[in-house]
Amino acid sequence: MALVTAEPIINEGPLFAEVDMASDFNAPTVRATVVQASTIFYDTPATLDKAERLLGEAAGHGSQLVVFPEAFVGGYPRGSDFGVSIGNRTAKGREEFRKYHSAAIDVPGPEVDRLATMAGKYKVHLVMGVIERDGYTLYCSVLFFDSQGHYLGKHRKIMPTALERIIWGFGDGSTIPVFETPIGKIGAAICWENRMPLLRTAMYAKGVEIYCAPTADARDVWQASMTHIALEGGCFVLSANQFCRRRDYPPPPEYVFAGTEEDLTPDSVVCAGGSVIISPSGAVLAGPNYDGEALISADLDLGEIARAKFDFDVVGHYSRPEVLSLTVKDHPTNAVTFTSTSKKIEDNTK
Repeated sequence: MALVTAEPIINEGPLFAEVDMASDFNAPTVRATVVQASTIFYDTPATLDKAERLLGEAAGHGSQLVVFPEAFVGGYPRGSDFGVSIGNRTAKGREEFRKYHSAAIDVPGPEVDRLATMAGKYKVHLVMGVIERDGYTLYCSVLFFDSQGHYLGKHRKIMPTALERIIWGFGDGSTIPVFETPIGKIGAAICWENRMPLLRTAMYAKGVEIYCAPTADARDVWQASMTHIALEGGCFVLSANQFCRRRDYPPPPEYVFAGTEEDLTPDSVVCAGGSVIISPSGAVLAGPNYDGEALISADLDLGEIARAKFDFDVVGHYSRPEVLSLTVKDHPTNAVTFTSTSKKIEDNTK
């Protein structure tokens, strides 16, 4: 696995595994890594094995925070149309969904336990893109773990893009977390929901300092979005994408890239990566990388956050709440609520 680090390193001082954010006027430095690698499609156990190997490599280079791409566990079904056209679905498409559903993971569940164990084993904070299975609905989610091996919580993608909407459900306002950790306040938005200004504003209001952006978008224009978010939010932005060749997916006819399969060879690049780390001032610290699978690392000087917010604090001194404000509905939205369950909870609290 190629290792890509920032040049020059922002701060060559010591790295702190655990940081008391209020104990010193000197801002700490955190080493962070974004993983650019491909899922082993339809093989979740093998993907978890690969994740552990990559996590171990990153930890061996001193990383305290490791961010994986969108849908790394469970897979991003690039090129698949699941046999869908308006008014019609095919038997083959339904079988594709069954297999995809089988590769997803329950949260909580044994795969989550294993990820937590990995984070604790290597003493790193872990941000992992997964396909979450909730009954027979799937969600594109991000899971958060601390360096002690505790599962902190999840973010569900609130707006899948285009054809993603036929296979993934929609997250609600109850899973837009920002977690306060010893290395900073960490949150995540997935792929094109990063282009939703109100979602970003909600995260800024929660004080996000290390903004993780797992994605499936390898286009050059993605870099402009990442730079803008870093400047707008006065935060570090860590964007992790997969690097995939056609051979990383099952061969046809089991898996078909709709409309392009005949133009592809096993070595054709179907997702070129572009993973990147950007500072609150908009400086590119590491990446973007389009060369292959890689660990892309940088040292984050957390003092850069205060320096950037001196210029622009989007929900602080640069806001105008008497003119423009945002209300976030952050409660869970359930299709069915059983009043007997609610009454039982009330009775138990008396």
